[in-house]
Amino acid sequence: MCTGWCEERCTSSSGRRWGGKGVDLHSRLCVLLLFSALWGPASLQCPDSCHCAWDTATVLCSDAGLREIPEGIPPETVSLHLERNYIRSIPESAFSELVHLRDLYLSHNRIDSLASGALRHLGPELLLLDLSYNQLRQATRDEFGSTRAKMRLYHNPWHCDCTLQELMETLNLEPETVNGIICESSVRAVGEGSRWEDPAAQGEHAGQPLVKLLDSGVNFCSLQRKTTDVAMLVTMFVWFFMVIVYVVYYVRQNQAEARRHLEYLKSLPSPRKTPTETDTLSTGF
Repeated sequence: MCTGWCEERCTSSSGRRWGGKGVDLHSRLCVLLLFSALWGPASLQCPDSCHCAWDTATVLCSDAGLREIPEGIPPETVSLHLERNYIRSIPESAFSELVHLRDLYLSHNRIDSLASGALRHLGPELLLLDLSYNQLRQATRDEFGSTRAKMRLYHNPWHCDCTLQELMETLNLEPETVNGIICESSVRAVGEGSRWEDPAAQGEHAGQPLVKLLDSGVNFCSLQRKTTDVAMLVTMFVWFFMVIVYVVYYVRQNQAEARRHLEYLKSLPSPRKTPTETDTLSTGF
């Protein structure tokens, strides 16, 4: 900045301040420049419990004991550090004004959920998103939006299923960290275990890196489709069985009604035969 230059000019001209209007105007200009240089950055607001480095547009909120994303983050922020706090969730509008953000650090928190579109507002300038060392179990593409930033998602208790597989196939994962994406639990293969077993069981792929499972040919989406097909077959069989039971019941009920009606008809007295003229003549002869 021109602080030193202005001080020198103002000092040198202080003795001649009364010499003319031009000198006085020059002094006033120097005072304004000094005020702008000294108080310009201070006029910007920095979130509570954070430190702002205005020269690099960096906001440091690490180890600040935060339980949620702080308000009042300057829109010009380029690098935002929120690691090592107690943040549990990311609301949808958390980063809606940070269109210049390039690096977002959220590691070592307690994040277990992302609002739908929580990261959608992050612009195309975002280069790095660090969500490692959190409590994420499931996530979808809607929550990440269209960002192509490099992702760090390791050291989360992921539940490996078709949704997570499709998500990982579309994200730009940091190559050095992909092996750290471990399945803490997974969907169960068809026929695996008993149907009475605890549904919260971890599954056969628990403890294995997701990338290695996919490279070895495991396809969670095919497992899900097989499970869905089996469920549909069971449902169709149940409905078919119910239809057969209803038809049998209906036929038997009609047969019982027919028998009761026939027995009723048989129980009725026979109608008396009325004498006719023919019968009378035959009797006379």
